[in-house]
Amino acid sequence: MPGITTPLRERKSRKPTGLPNPPMMLLVGPEKSGKSYEAAAGTGSDLIGMTYWIEIGGSEGTADYYGRIKGARYEIVPHDGTYQDILDAIRWAVAQPPVNGKPNMIVVDNMTVLWDMLSDEQALFARRRSARKAQENRRRAPSLDDPVVIDSDLWNRAKDRWGEVLWMLRRHSGPTLLLARQEIVTAFENDKPTRDKTRKIKAERNLPAAVDAIVELHGFGEAHLTGVRTLHWDAKPGETIPFPDFTVDTLLRRLGFEDAVQIRQVTEAQPEAYLQEQDQQSMQQQPQRGQQQRPRENELTGPKAAALIKKALEDPTDPEAALQGIREEWGIRTLAQVSTESRLGKMSADDLITRSLAYIKAQAEKRQQATGDQQRHQDATGTEEGQSEPGSTGMPAVVDEDQAREHREEPSEQQASDPAPDEQTPPDERNAPPPDPEGEEPPPAESPEETSAAEEPQTLPPQRATKAAGPRKKAAEDQARQALLDEADIQARVKFVTVGEHLGPITEAGEPGLGQLRDYIRAHRAEVITLLEEADEPVLADVYRRAPVPDLGIKQKFAAYIDRAPSAQ
Repeated sequence: MPGITTPLRERKSRKPTGLPNPPMMLLVGPEKSGKSYEAAAGTGSDLIGMTYWIEIGGSEGTADYYGRIKGARYEIVPHDGTYQDILDAIRWAVAQPPVNGKPNMIVVDNMTVLWDMLSDEQALFARRRSARKAQENRRRAPSLDDPVVIDSDLWNRAKDRWGEVLWMLRRHSGPTLLLARQEIVTAFENDKPTRDKTRKIKAERNLPAAVDAIVELHGFGEAHLTGVRTLHWDAKPGETIPFPDFTVDTLLRRLGFEDAVQIRQVTEAQPEAYLQEQDQQSMQQQPQRGQQQRPRENELTGPKAAALIKKALEDPTDPEAALQGIREEWGIRTLAQVSTESRLGKMSADDLITRSLAYIKAQAEKRQQATGDQQRHQDATGTEEGQSEPGSTGMPAVVDEDQAREHREEPSEQQASDPAPDEQTPPDERNAPPPDPEGEEPPPAESPEETSAAEEPQTLPPQRATKAAGPRKKAAEDQARQALLDEADIQARVKFVTVGEHLGPITEAGEPGLGQLRDYIRAHRAEVITLLEEADEPVLADVYRRAPVPDLGIKQKFAAYIDRAPSAQ
């Protein structure tokens, strides 16, 4: 970060050990030059505990045959020929413990076939992508004779898969021997061919930079050291040195393998940390934005306006004047810009005050009308003045005001901006406790004049007749099952296996139930999320992490990924 000069964390430097790492060696040469033979013979070195042989490609198939070489001592690690299973075979070999206290060696025969396979994968995917685009644009799909261009994003995908293999081999605590073919090609100068010939390793072009030593076999007994990284051998950089006594054991000793550390001292670059850094910065900026948006103490907010209106409605003397006082204090323009929520709905604070004033006025008129009706009823039945019956007092105006003040219901906390009308209490019950706002409605014997607005029967919406849920439930289950099968297909693509292989553990006994399928899909989510993150798809991994189970829109979320990623055939 610009401007920061103080270290962000404590560090402690160390002195160099002076010890080499377990070597990664590359043995190259043309066809039938003895690469596999030298590798098999080198497995008998007393510096090695056990050798695990991973053979890629069936064109040579010499791993079993060369086991009869005198002194050869290795075991073959099987795989099914797919990229994921080859990578898992390497994982298995790396995880094996040392034998007889000596480190193990891994032989990969050969890297040329591996790179050819990765290139073929992207060629097949590019052809399928071209056919899909032609179908979408209603054009003729390319035939097998039509060339298809492999876009740069697909080549980057192949390089990522290649790099994952080398990354796993660098986790090995012993020596690694890689075999690759070498071709004799025309030399170019200034992008123009010349009459000279040169040798070229047939693999990913950065392979020579990833190894510690390169030995070329031009024929049987004709070896040349063309590149090395060691201080145990007097070799000059850039020179090709004849290696007449070449064996794998000799090469290990001249590379200082006897002094090598048990664990490779290397710090891998982590470009994905940049995405984590961006996420952390976003999380740090969110609280700052929240503090900037936090309202000031003297600022009117929706909850604060609702609390003020509630307090005004609870005013024991004159709630109407209290509501008008809120308008005078904050102003109509400010109140109109503040949004509040209540049982009446979402509206501005000014509209809520208007509704509250109308409510108070309506309640006063209703009480006054009820008092007048009672007075007329008593006059009609001959009730004398001065009796203690309801409505018989000689000062109706005063009694009406007293009743309005005495029996006004105080709104609860949940009814801050929408208080229910008060129940009227007859004069002979004035010494009784105030009515319960959540109490039951009065008995039906009461007259309509003695029933408050809160107690009036409410018109309930008509309830629908319960329909048979069978077909609807069946359709919902079919949708959920289809969504789970779509997600299973996506998981299989990310793991680069077929759907049948992915669902094999739960489909051996027949079609799994909906619950069993859901639990199986959920159990494999963590693995798929990890693979997406390793494949530089952190955004998609986060979307998948938050997706429900089942997710009816899972295919749309992974549509772009499926378009650019190959799947198992």
